[in-house]
Amino acid sequence: MNQLNKEYIHLLLHSGVNYFQNENPNNFFENYGSNRKIDSIKSSKKNLSEVNKIEDLVNILDSLNNPLKKTAKKTVVFDGNQDSNLMIIGEAPGKDEDDQGKPFVGKAGQLLNKMLDAINLRREEVYITNVVPWRPPNNRTPTEDEILELLPFLQRQIDIIKPKFIYLLGLTAVKAILSTPLSLSKLRGKWQTYKSMNLTDPINVLVSYHPAFLLRSPQYKKEAWLDLQMLQKKINNES
Repeated sequence: MNQLNKEYIHLLLHSGVNYFQNENPNNFFENYGSNRKIDSIKSSKKNLSEVNKIEDLVNILDSLNNPLKKTAKKTVVFDGNQDSNLMIIGEAPGKDEDDQGKPFVGKAGQLLNKMLDAINLRREEVYITNVVPWRPPNNRTPTEDEILELLPFLQRQIDIIKPKFIYLLGLTAVKAILSTPLSLSKLRGKWQTYKSMNLTDPINVLVSYHPAFLLRSPQYKKEAWLDLQMLQKKINNES
């Protein structure tokens, strides 16, 4: 185990958050150098295991001295129902989300609303969040440093909400939650598992395309529809 992995495990244990892997674990962080920036979480001296409300988690995020926060207008953590059995995780806020302070409210969010409507779900019934709570400059993809630094806060959201199902939209969410180098196309179409020492039962995870990607590449909407049908069937069977 290299020094970075030791530091990362120490960080998560200190925060009360555990590293989650699928049944065949892969190390998403294996390419990290020893100088990666995880100090801002360490220095916050917050024990995330004692945080039991999303609102308190938001306050902690607001107190962080994070580079992404400095260039963003608002901290965008979640929208929807905190008692939902379904958690949807995307990548990061865009311009519209940064302006309004809610995830998935732009064109991609409008498509997500239609996708949910197609399987008889309303946006207000589900819990929606992102891997990172601040808009990266120029809407770029979050870096591995940024994902690593903010991952414990996403994991704590999962511990607090305790969903039965997680719907991962896009490769950034897949890498963060499943810690796998596999492509999204190889992961979609089958159920994955997410485990936490802070939760009694494993969580069913389904992978699909991000709505923003579908807007750019509508030829993949058919596959996304198949994923939605899988999600609907699973929810109905286990309700």
